[in-house]
This record gives sequence, C-alpha cells and structure tokens, in this order.
Amino acid sequence: MANDATVLAIPAFFATMGLEYVALRRSGKPIVEIDDPTAVSNVDAPLGYETRDTLASLAMGTGMLAIGLGTAKVLGPLDRAVFARRLAAAGARRGGMAAAIVAWDFSYYWSHRWQHEHRVLWAAHVNHHSSERYNLSTALRQPWTGWITHWVYLPMLVVGFTPTQVARAGQINLLYQYWVHTEAIDTLPAPIERVMNTASHHRVHHGANQQYLDRNYAGIFIVWDRLFGSFEPEGERIRYGLTKNIETFNPVKIAFHEWMDIFRDLRASRSWPDRIGATWGPPGGQPAAISH
Repeated sequence: MANDATVLAIPAFFATMGLEYVALRRSGKPIVEIDDPTAVSNVDAPLGYETRDTLASLAMGTGMLAIGLGTAKVLGPLDRAVFARRLAAAGARRGGMAAAIVAWDFSYYWSHRWQHEHRVLWAAHVNHHSSERYNLSTALRQPWTGWITHWVYLPMLVVGFTPTQVARAGQINLLYQYWVHTEAIDTLPAPIERVMNTASHHRVHHGANQQYLDRNYAGIFIVWDRLFGSFEPEGERIRYGLTKNIETFNPVKIAFHEWMDIFRDLRASRSWPDRIGATWGPPGGQPAAISH
C-alpha cells in the first residue's frame, strides 16, 4: 500500500523537479550544472542538478520500490501478528490517524538518530547522504536495506494502531520529507520554522560541515530535535555529502558500499569487542568506515 502511494506520486515528483530546476535558474544564485565532477572540485557547494547524480538518485528510488514489494511479503504478516497481540486500542480512538502520524514521526526521529549513531544502521542510511548535490531528486535516493529498522515501529502495533494506520503514517512522513530537499525555498515564517521540519532545517541535516554533522533528524516535526538537543539552525553555506565522499554514481555501490566495508572489518577483527565496534559502534569508528 505504501508503495502504491509513492508510485501515484511519481508524476508529481517529475513535475516539481522541473519547477525547481527553473526556480533555481531564476534565483540569481550561481548554478553549477557541469557533468564532470572534477570541473567543480573547487566549488564548495555546487547548486543545481548533475545528470549522473540525478540518474543515480532515481535508480535508488526505483530500487527501493522494487525491494519494498518483496519485504512487504515478510513484514506484512509480522505486523499483523504483532497487532493481533496488541495491549491497547490507540488506533480505534477518535483522532487515531492523527495520533498515528505523530507517533510514527516520534519513532522516526529515534530511528533516524540511531542510524547516525550505529554503524550497522548507518549502512542502510548512508546512501541517502551520498549525493554532493541537494535538490528534489536527492529525496528519491532511498535505501535498499531500510527494512532493518522496521522493528522501531512495532510498538505502535502493540499499543493498538492498526497495520494500515502505521503504513499510512509512514507514507505520509516519507512524502512530507520530499519537499524539504531543495535549495529553492529559503526559510518560512517563524512559527512554521519553530514547529515543522522545513527545507532550511533539513539542509542542515545533509551538511558535511562540522557544525552540521548529525543534527536535525526530524521527519515532520522539528520539535523533537529541539526537545532532545539535536537542533542546529542553518548558518554558513552548507557543503553536502559525506565527510569522505564515495565518488561513484553506481547505484549498487551507493546502496552497499558501507555494508561491504563492515564485512571487510569483521573479517579482519580478532576479538568480540572489535566485531561489536565494527557493527554497533559509531560510523567512522573502524579504519575502513566511510563516516559522515
């Protein structure tokens, strides 16, 4: 069902990417649209689209949809089994869907934060940060192994949100985050910036500048970052990508490069503390890691 909503949104994705392209060209900002990455090596944060980068992001999004069809056959029965053993009926109350959206967003904040703090979870998320561009196509650079954090949302089923409510809340969250991946929108009115995740807040999250690392994990509501001490306002010009970029447009390498580094480190490990560090330690904690 979640994939169905994303597929229906595909025409809107392409239409808005076209509008963004035009808006950036009319913004007066220096646009860099050169396909040769070496030609822009001296540009701190290139603006605009790069053909191979965009195609890689589209391939990642397509792969996510295809893989999601397979994982749904396993995760769907799991969700129904957990819901059958629910301890409450949160989803049956008035405003159940709205409550599910808030609960999913709260769970997403912690899932997203843990993905930046633990290497094995980062391996599933790092590809979303791998682009050195920041535009609406970057939002489609989705993980192929994101199912490994599915367990984070199981407590919602335990308290009585239905599998349908949980799936819809997740899809609403994902679709909301699409529009925040742009430099065509500056800041919104202060009350909105105070409560909601916006393009300004999410640009910070994608920054490789030291002050921006591991900040602004929000999906829909930035209040979680403000409450839990991970908020950072947008200031200096943001440099996008990883602290050590992977320099590839190959979607398979983008999807699995960190997993391969983890397996390599596990083979080289000689003790259980080393093995735990190679998996559950922070990204960049092992010599072969590509840190953010």
